[in-house]
Amino acid sequence: MAVSAHAYVRGSTDKFYTWLQSSGRPDLPEGPPVWICGDCHVGNLGPIASKDGALAIQIRDLDQTVIGNPAHDLIRLGLSLAMSARGSDLPGVMTTRMLERVIDGYEAAFTAEAQGELADANSDLPQTVKLVMREAAGRSWKHLADERIEGVEPVIPLGERFWPLTQDERLAVDKLFSEEPLRRLVTALRSRNDHAEIKVIDAAFWKKGCSSLGRLRLAVLVGVGRGRKRRHCLMDVKEAVAAVAPHNGDEGMPIDNAQRVVTGAQNLSPFLGRRMVAASVMNKSVFVRELLPQDLKLEIETLTREEAVEIAEFLARVVGRAHARQLDGSNREAWLIQLQRNRSKTLNAPNWLWDSVVDLVGAHESAYLEHCRTYAS
Repeated sequence: MAVSAHAYVRGSTDKFYTWLQSSGRPDLPEGPPVWICGDCHVGNLGPIASKDGALAIQIRDLDQTVIGNPAHDLIRLGLSLAMSARGSDLPGVMTTRMLERVIDGYEAAFTAEAQGELADANSDLPQTVKLVMREAAGRSWKHLADERIEGVEPVIPLGERFWPLTQDERLAVDKLFSEEPLRRLVTALRSRNDHAEIKVIDAAFWKKGCSSLGRLRLAVLVGVGRGRKRRHCLMDVKEAVAAVAPHNGDEGMPIDNAQRVVTGAQNLSPFLGRRMVAASVMNKSVFVRELLPQDLKLEIETLTREEAVEIAEFLARVVGRAHARQLDGSNREAWLIQLQRNRSKTLNAPNWLWDSVVDLVGAHESAYLEHCRTYAS
């Protein structure tokens, strides 16, 4: 998190919601209650493969998903883009332009012409996104194995990132993958036989990312099929905990945190949601997905002026589609009308979005410096 101010934003979701609950923040519109990402920063969007082999840019991390106010996703995306602009040494006027394009892209997903779940998912891609999509489309199991387990040998290398399981813990993992929902998940890809034999080859605790610290996270290497036809896949087992994102009541939202994450993913990111299941292992509520080579995150550390506005509009449209597909025509139209209110004569973005991002940039800049001082000491 100390690497950059943008990295700090990605790892400090709680700071965002602390601000959201403060009395001094701008008044926000109350959007229709839909599943939201809850942690909608740039790094949580990227290419996602479907179990049938299709590829689209969707939300890729749903730990914080809840039924909530869609404006929260829009503000967090705006903050992330603004911090990317600062990290790219772009002038402040570019943040203004980016937020204008954010609202343009988001609103475009709610118009009458924008119908179809993924109809325009891969159209009009910014050049930076095209390159990532091209890279994702060309990746294979070897690429994933080299990155995650340092080679294609069927073993998870113990060390700094992977820690050993006890015998009882390994037995719990074996039992988990003997259950029918997990067997169906492993064989879900179209290239696999639905009735193929599956076997846990290796498993380990996985030290990975801010959101996993202090929580159960497992890497499980599974064999699919027999003999020379056996193929391997890498499964990610992650503990689900309570979301810090505020939600609109409990209606329609599962009590179990793993089921909440899976349900949110199915609504927001169909390609990913259809490749996930909720389960329980070692008395922990977990969600499980297969890691596919095509799943990548957008790494946007430096931006040119042209890239900044193009990516801002495109990513906002992705988030808008994720929200819009959950609403009928009348609710989409009502939310669009509300979004178009409170515009100033000099700024196309609504005042609540601009004021919120400005407040948050200042709060995160100071918090980041304090974090760096603590980290350095």
